[in-house]
Amino acid sequence: MLKGKHIAIFNIANKRSIAWSIAKAMDAQGAELILGYQNERTKASVEGLAQELHRAPAAILPCDVTFPEQIEKARETIAAKVGTIDGLVHSLAFAPREALQNDYVMTEREHFLTALEISAYSLVALARELKPVFSASASIITLTYYGSEKVMPSYNVMGVAKAALEASVRYLAHDLGPSGVRVNAISAGPINTVAARGVSGFLDILDVHAQRAPLRRTVEGREVGDTAAFLASDLSSGITGEIIYVDTGYNIMGF
Repeated sequence: MLKGKHIAIFNIANKRSIAWSIAKAMDAQGAELILGYQNERTKASVEGLAQELHRAPAAILPCDVTFPEQIEKARETIAAKVGTIDGLVHSLAFAPREALQNDYVMTEREHFLTALEISAYSLVALARELKPVFSASASIITLTYYGSEKVMPSYNVMGVAKAALEASVRYLAHDLGPSGVRVNAISAGPINTVAARGVSGFLDILDVHAQRAPLRRTVEGREVGDTAAFLASDLSSGITGEIIYVDTGYNIMGF
């Protein structure tokens, strides 16, 4: 499904991350990957994980999105290694721990700006910088969560950041559509990742989700990865500006 396609994934943190599930799914479908990592602390982990793929990545590169020069360098590396890319996976989100523990009304300005910059603006920054290396039918995929629409206790500023991210998906789809580039988001159900455990009461969220979702379970990383592979493929050529729910049906429930 993805044979011959080059896809960049920013960023992989560890083997439990959704980004890694996506990387494995795309690798299984024949994609040649460019893998991003945030800093030296995560570099060794990503290099180790890369050895599990069927094909060696075209590049493994740093991309801390708070440094514009690293995004620019990523574009230069992609251009040198593969010329153009057919897909971009944006799997970047962060909020300071205090902002996920206190009530939302107590969110500090600095924490708010940090969450919005890394979790939402980074999609805009990457799309703009990488635009020269997108193929004529490239697909951009980002990750969101239902907390962008409904109040999830302790999700707080991340819910606001994800709402901004989803609006950005629609505006970017409009801006990039004339060049053939599609932009979509996957709204994944709660998955037990290292990052998710930073949300207070996360295990309770998992339990409630499994009890109320139509499929009576939580979603697996594999299922999110498979959906991302579909969105990166030509099978989804008519889909852009959408939020695709992969949450075992939880979002359709009213009670």
